[in-house]
Amino acid sequence: MNATATLVRILPFVVVALLSACTTTPQRSGGGEPRSSPMGHNYIQLSQGAGADAVVYALGLLDTGYRFGGTNPEAGLDCSGMIGYVFEQVAQVKLPRSAAQIVGVTRPITRDELRPGDLVFFNTLNRPYSHVGLYIGDGRFVHAPSTHGKVRIERLDSTYFTKRFEGARTLLK
Repeated sequence: MNATATLVRILPFVVVALLSACTTTPQRSGGGEPRSSPMGHNYIQLSQGAGADAVVYALGLLDTGYRFGGTNPEAGLDCSGMIGYVFEQVAQVKLPRSAAQIVGVTRPITRDELRPGDLVFFNTLNRPYSHVGLYIGDGRFVHAPSTHGKVRIERLDSTYFTKRFEGARTLLK
């Protein structure tokens, strides 16, 4: 699919996210620090507006080159580096470095509860939670896929990702 066709497909989501972003300011609950859940877990909780802002910011990273260990667009991004970079920019929250570590500070949700700005996790390296992406709505997510790849949009229901889906988690209230 060429860039124009991709843009036409995501434009309605970008417009909605931009409109949402214009009406909300990302605010951190408790300074973006982990809060204890009733079960004793420490989860980061951000305002709903942070999800829309994260989607808009992540879409701005499309076609950024992949780099293992990469944490900024200038040098390249890996999957968890992209997620960390996005949330640091939109909500001033510093997330753990690896996808598996991010699981520990995010609240589990069901696939049916996914909202734009939530995280989707996959087992792509024969180990749990080895890959993470940012859900953008309509069954799609943005991620930094692999060596020699670029940040791009994928469908959750693709054969590859359906077989490797580990779960969904959120940073949002």
